[in-house]
Parts: sequence; structure tokens; C-alpha cells
Amino acid sequence: MTARLPIDDALPALLDAMTTHGRAVLTAPPGAGKTTRVPLALMDRVRGRILMLEPRRLAARAAAERMAETLGEPVGRSVGYRIRGESVPGTRIEVVTEGILTRMIQSDPELQGIGCVIFDEFHERSLNADLGLALVWESRGALRDDLAVLVMSATLDAGPVAALLDDAPIVASDGRSFPVETRWLDRPLPASARPLDQMAALIARAASETDETGGTILAFLPGEGEIRRVAAQLDGQGLEIAPLFGALDHKAQRAALAPPGDRRKLVLATSIAETSLTIPGVRVVVDMGRARRARFDPGSGMSRLVTERASRAEAEQRRGRAGRVAPGICYRMWARTEEGGFPAFAPPEIEVADLTGLALELAAWGAAPGDLAFLTAPPEGALSEAQSLLAGLGALDPGGRITPHGKSLARLPLHPRLAHMLLMAGPQAADLAALLSDRDPLRGAPADLALRMAALRDPSGRHPFEVNRQSVARIRQESTRLRRMAGKGGDALSMGAIASLAYPDRIGQRRKGDQPRYVLSDGKGAALPPEDQAGRVPFLVALDLDGDQREARIRLAAPLTEPEIRDLHGDRIVAVDVCEWSRREARVMARSQERLGALVLSDRAWADAPDDQIALAALEGVRQDGIPWSRGAARLRARIALVPELGPVDDAALLADPEWLLPWLTRIRNRGDIRALDLTEALKARVGWDGQQALDRAAPAHFTTPLGRRVPIDYDAEDPSIEVKLQEMFGVTRHPVVGGRPLRIALLSPAGRPVQVTMDLPGFWASSYGDVRKDMRGRYPRHPWPEDPTEADPTTRAKPRGT
Repeated sequence: MTARLPIDDALPALLDAMTTHGRAVLTAPPGAGKTTRVPLALMDRVRGRILMLEPRRLAARAAAERMAETLGEPVGRSVGYRIRGESVPGTRIEVVTEGILTRMIQSDPELQGIGCVIFDEFHERSLNADLGLALVWESRGALRDDLAVLVMSATLDAGPVAALLDDAPIVASDGRSFPVETRWLDRPLPASARPLDQMAALIARAASETDETGGTILAFLPGEGEIRRVAAQLDGQGLEIAPLFGALDHKAQRAALAPPGDRRKLVLATSIAETSLTIPGVRVVVDMGRARRARFDPGSGMSRLVTERASRAEAEQRRGRAGRVAPGICYRMWARTEEGGFPAFAPPEIEVADLTGLALELAAWGAAPGDLAFLTAPPEGALSEAQSLLAGLGALDPGGRITPHGKSLARLPLHPRLAHMLLMAGPQAADLAALLSDRDPLRGAPADLALRMAALRDPSGRHPFEVNRQSVARIRQESTRLRRMAGKGGDALSMGAIASLAYPDRIGQRRKGDQPRYVLSDGKGAALPPEDQAGRVPFLVALDLDGDQREARIRLAAPLTEPEIRDLHGDRIVAVDVCEWSRREARVMARSQERLGALVLSDRAWADAPDDQIALAALEGVRQDGIPWSRGAARLRARIALVPELGPVDDAALLADPEWLLPWLTRIRNRGDIRALDLTEALKARVGWDGQQALDRAAPAHFTTPLGRRVPIDYDAEDPSIEVKLQEMFGVTRHPVVGGRPLRIALLSPAGRPVQVTMDLPGFWASSYGDVRKDMRGRYPRHPWPEDPTEADPTTRAKPRGT
């Protein structure tokens, strides 16, 4: 071993726990030395190889090289590593990235030859780490009770992990750190500030203020683009600038991790440098306070990278990097008062990521999520979305079990979409699969996929947009590797046709109109900027969307033709007869169509649409405009409302159970037909014969006057009411009652004008009638106005002239 490290004090307790229990949780702060010391210490205690998982390729390679150096050996003897596209086997210790473990255990559930699995940097809570631990723990319980499991973390709350591992012993290392002075901004940055300009200025300030202190400056930025822009702004200030991010080539990564030279060194890094890498001589940290994470959007069915506030835990880890070798200083690009708004921890990836790969791995393992020991359960909604996609790709059968095709997809180191495309289209899909697995190699280019493919196939040629040469080289290397894994394929296909195999749910059909707006086969909307040439085609495949819920912006697309859709997706095209209400045209639309999801490939009139389908479509028009109430139907509805046993007759209740209405809608074709409907007979049919009899008893339609004349009763008012001439009610000594309620009677003059409204006719005769008689006798002398109307005969006639 080399110089003593803080973790050395915790090794005896850790070795004892692993020997006695075969499992443990180790917490040690960044810089304690756990990544390189612990596997070497376990070599003499473990039978078989030690497998250690690292969340990143750079960290895996660096850890293997450091352990081999400690042993005085080259990498590939006792210690090796395996990452995507690169493998250097080791006889005792192998450092692998987390996805590699999943492949290993799926092909060999017993992990033969492996004596111990170490999960390093588990606090990062990557999806692959959570899945890997769940699979290893089940394998240990069912197949390998001798398999040792160790979870190591810098900041993790160890209790829940220990409980997950059957109360595993917890071993803690205090670590070693020097004091770090923290310097915040005096006030929050204004909204108008340009963050990268501010970050470059803060780095320059840190370099100036710590010139006498010296030491390497480590600055944290969210991604490659920001690193390159800040590096360009700081060029020429006398610093040795070294970028550090995951996609950087191996040589440049080594330069970033090397000791500083004659000039003061500035490492511009992503969160990759928070914990798992040793960067020599860091005395100053400058933190932009941002992190870039993958977020799955169920609305768009895709993951996208978002830049957001770093968590307080991440900020503290970054700060700690300044105090590993000597007292240090941390500059934070935010005011101290802002820290309360930072989240405490970054969310586990399983809560926010695309779960398609996880769903496929679970199906391949033959387990439901609840069967495995997950520290955080996968969200049901996102998992359901993932399973639906896999079923659409033919990877799962209707019962959710993995198919032979699904097993083939699970063996490929690609997202299931791209793996399906590679198997179906063959080697011709390798370039596209590699491109879609990496970042966009063009900067500022429109959505046309052809521009990217041209840059890949002729990177040295002239291109109208800036080409990221490193990205192109990486994609071409990956394409060569994928070509060896591809299926046999078949006929030559266009890029759009190949892409549609991976994204059958994102085949887009242009909507009517001048703007390049599309409806996707999954029913969502998407659009291109008006000036983008990719939007001139009737069909396309949207390979990348911004995730906007209302109408996503298409960031990458390839054209597709209808014959290609029919050739590749014919099994998904269905013939449907559609009879529906068109809200836009306000009429019934009866069409025979061929559809691919929400896309309409052919459309013609459905001339013999059955009556029941027409009625159902017209019903939607009624729901939209409301039930048309003619005068007669409204009066009948008011009567029915007075008889509770006949049921509610408000619009909501009537439309909730519309069977009574449908037979009357079979001839409806448009809004005018609806408005002309008279639903009186429909309402009668709804209450039935017995109901009509009960209705006539409880709320009759007419009042019969003493002369036998039938007067309609108006039930629309608060009280049932009639209008009748006063003389026609002579002789009535008891007030008329309907359904137990007194009628509201409007008594009319001989000319038909109201003279009195009453709900107590005998009381009217005895009181107000005298005044009415005095007034009316002079106006209508030829009509009878007896002193005692209760004894007079009812009449509608006037006295003969001269009498």
C-alpha cells in the first residue's frame, strides 16, 4: 500500500463485517480512499473475483488504473475493467460500469466465479445501480448464499440500504478533510444576467484572489457545451485549461486527471468530478450550482436532459473537493440566501428516468417490480408507459411476458427502441443507432436527419453547420461496433423508414394548413418552425421532441412515405368505420378509414352507416349544444319533474342515460336537425304507459273548466298555472288543486287581459271581486257581472245587444 488514507482506519471493522455477515454498508466521505483501498483489502478475504460497479466509464477506468498502480502491476493482470466498447480483463478485481453487471447477471444469474459485488458511489442512485443491487440480492437469496455484497457511498443515508440488505452492518469512515472557506455572491444574479459570462468572471476572480494560495482550480458546470464556451472565454489568461466530461476522449481525460504543469491548472468539469475521481492538487472550487439530469416525460414518452439547480448535497460534495489536500476555498455562484430553495438531495434516477430498459430487464428476469428489493419502487405510471412501448415493439406478449424478440433486445447494449431497429433493419441501421445514442454532432442545425448523416459519412467535407468532430468520431466508432451486433436485415431502407422501426409511435402526418404541424401516430401533436425544410413532407418520423405537453417542437426528423409506412407497419394498420360528430363542421361524419394509430391513411364516405352509429354520433352533437327543448317538450318535462318516482329530468341526468333519446336521433345529420327536434313523444316513451297515467293523475296537462273546456297547465313557473276568463269560473267555490298543490289562476277580462291572479278563488269572490266588478261593468257592459259569482252560471258569451 502507498501513503495512509482515512479509509484505512475503517478497514478492520469492514473486513470483519464482510467475513462474518457477507454483506455491509460502508459510508465514507469523498477523498477517504474507499474506491481504491477497499477492493484491494478484500482480495485476501474473498474467494473468486471481486466485481466493483462504478457509475461512470471514466471513474471505472481511473479506479482500475490506480489499483493496478498500487499493486505495482499493469492494468489487466490482477486488476482490470470493462466498460462499453472497451475491456481489459483482470484475474482478481474487475471494475465495471453498472450496465455491464446487468448484462452479466442476466446471462449468468449465479455469477459464477464472482465472490463479491461492490456497489461504489451508490448515493448517486442511478437506475442501473438500483436494478443491479435488486438482481444481485435476489441471486444471493435464491442461488448464491456465499455471494458477498458491499454497498459504498459518500453521502447516503445508510439505514434504509442496510435494512434492505437484511440489516447489514454499517461501517463508517470519518475521512479526512481540511477547512474550506465558502464565498457566496453578495446578492442573487439578476434575471437578465448571462450565466456563462458570470461563471467565467467568477473563475477569473477566484484565480486572481487565490494566486498566492495556488493549487488547481476545479470548476463545476452542467455539461460539455457550457464547458467549451467558458473555456473559450478564459483562453489567454495564463491558465492550463483542462475540460473533463464523460464524452471526452481518453487522452484528454487523462490530461485532466494528471498533476499540474508549469502553469496553474483549471479543470472545467461536469458532476463527474464530484466524488469518484481524484484530481491532484485541488485547492479552489468554483461551483455554478447547476446539474444536468435526464427527466422522463410521460406526456411525450421520452427522456430529455434538463438543467436545474444542484441539490444541497451535491453542492456540499463539490465544496469538499477543495479541502482534500490542504485548506481550500469554495466560490459559489449564488447568494447565501438562495440556498434554502435548493433541494436537499437529487432525486433517485428511478423516479424520473425512462423505465423502458428497466421494464425489459425485469421481464427478462421474470419478475415483477414488487418481487425485487428496490430501495425506491419504480413509479407505476412510467413503468406502465414503458411496458406499453415494449408490447408495441413485440418485446412483451399480451400477458406481459418477454418474447424471444424481447430476449434478443435485452442482449443488446442499446435502448430497446434502437435495439429493435438494429435487429429489424440490420447493419444499415448501425449509423442511426449510434447517432441516436449520442449527442447531436451538429450545432445550430435544423431538424433534418440527413444533415447529421452527411456529417457522419463525410466528416472532413464542407457542411453548412458546425460539426463536433469528437462526437462524430465517437459515433462512427460505436457504429462499427453495432454493425457486428445487427440482425441480417433485408431490403435497403431510407433513414426515415429505419427510424420508424424505433419510433412507430412518432410517425407524423401533416395537418391541413400552411404551418408545418403534425399529428403523431400516438395522438400527440408536434410542429416544426415554418422555415424548417423538414416540414414540407406529408409524413415524417419525429426522432426527438422537446416534450411540450400542448404541441411539442420537433428537433430531429426524417421524411417517410406512405408506401414505406404500409410496407413496414402494415400489421398495425387497421380498417375502421368511423361515425362521429364533427365539432368543427357541426354535423355527423360517417367515414370508412385506414388508420395507423391516430393517422388517417385513407378516408372515404361510409354511405350505409347503420342507424345506431348515426344516433350515437348525433348524441355527441346534442351533448355539445344541449338538449333542444320545444315548447311542448319543455312543458312535459316540467310536469315530469313534479313526480319524483318518474326520475330526474334535468339535462345532465337525461344525457347520462340517453337510451330514451337515441331512437329519435337516427335521422339527424347536422346542428339544424338537432334544433328542429321535438322530444315530446320521446319523453312520453321514456316514462312509459304506466308513468303517463301516474303523470296525468299527479300533474295533468290540462285543467277542465266548468264549461268542459281544456286549458293547458303551465308547469314552467314556480307554481302550476292557467289563464282563463273570469266569467268561465263562475260557480266555482273550491280552489282547483293539481297534484296536491293549488293552481295559480290568472283571471282574464273579456278582452283576454289579466285582471287578477289568485291561488284562493273563494277568497277572491268574497273580497277583491267587488272592486273588479265595479271597474269591469263599465268597460264590458254586455258581459255578466253578478253580485254573487258563486251562484252564477259560468259562461263565455256576451249578452245579446239591447239586453
